[in-house]
Amino acid sequence: MEIKIAFYDFKPYDAEFFDRVNKKFGYSISYFRERLSPDTAVLSSGHRAVCAFVNDNIDSRVIDRLSSVGVELIALRSAGYNNVDLKAAFRKIHVLRVPEYSPHAVAEHAVALMLSLNRKTHKSYYRTRDHNFSITGLMGFDMNSRTAGIIGTGKIGKIAARILGGFGMKVLLYDPFPDKEFASNTGFRYRSLESLYSESDIISLHCPLNPDTYRIIDSGAIDKMKPGVMIINTGRGKLIDTAALIEGLNSGKVGSAGLDVYEEESEYFFEDFSEEIISDETLLKLLNYPNVLVTSHQGFFTREAMGNIANTTLNNIKGYFEESNLENEICYRCESEPCRRGHEGGCFAK
Repeated sequence: MEIKIAFYDFKPYDAEFFDRVNKKFGYSISYFRERLSPDTAVLSSGHRAVCAFVNDNIDSRVIDRLSSVGVELIALRSAGYNNVDLKAAFRKIHVLRVPEYSPHAVAEHAVALMLSLNRKTHKSYYRTRDHNFSITGLMGFDMNSRTAGIIGTGKIGKIAARILGGFGMKVLLYDPFPDKEFASNTGFRYRSLESLYSESDIISLHCPLNPDTYRIIDSGAIDKMKPGVMIINTGRGKLIDTAALIEGLNSGKVGSAGLDVYEEESEYFFEDFSEEIISDETLLKLLNYPNVLVTSHQGFFTREAMGNIANTTLNNIKGYFEESNLENEICYRCESEPCRRGHEGGCFAK
């Protein structure tokens, strides 16, 4: 039986990589520019799988409608899955993700934000284009000997830590499940969140979004930080309470912020609004701060990462339909893949 895939929130670069990788799979992919929502779920009629992205809304209504038209599988082309109602999907539709695509891509982008904010290269670029070669206001600091705090030591966090260690920075780590071997091998040290907040000159977020990390950076956390701290977020927008961040920027407690993600990004990120008016006043505030650098969720966007995303996504689809291999399926109870805690019926495969 032919396997047809409904591909939502399509961009031209998606087709470039998915069509190239699909030559070895031979699936039929229908590309839809529309995002997945209750209103667009009907487009997947006649397809056995749906390929979705981070801004697609996969709530209980969407899942019921997908299931009603015969969709068996949701193949996320992302690592994050906080946009999926896993409980609603249980025993209705299987959900698989791409747990990693290029941790180097995201870690390197986080460091690029740090360097740009510190040395103000983005400002210098625009000055020199106007033939303004003044360096007034462009002073930065040596990162060597400064302290970086890494929150979340999965693969991305570890790579970011190693890069910053290469600059000669003192690196502090926080993770509820510390990797003591990594710390021992690198000389980096795990700290409590409070200690990391109070000691770090730069804080970079590399943790998943879950109930424990939701707004892990709030007003209370910022109060504990060094004056002038730099905050970097390439993880998920809701790791930061944006109102608290703005308050910190206004008071000067937060010296600068690099954001590749934003709490309410789904309406704007990945789209072109250059000819339209942005109505999100909070986003407009962030864009107007001279010490805030916002990028459009592009941390993952390298050729290596896009190739890996396409390959893993299509392999996930093959694993489900041809091999009964659900290695990257998420257990809705422990939110990991495969279920690592022995939940009976916890994994959708059960």
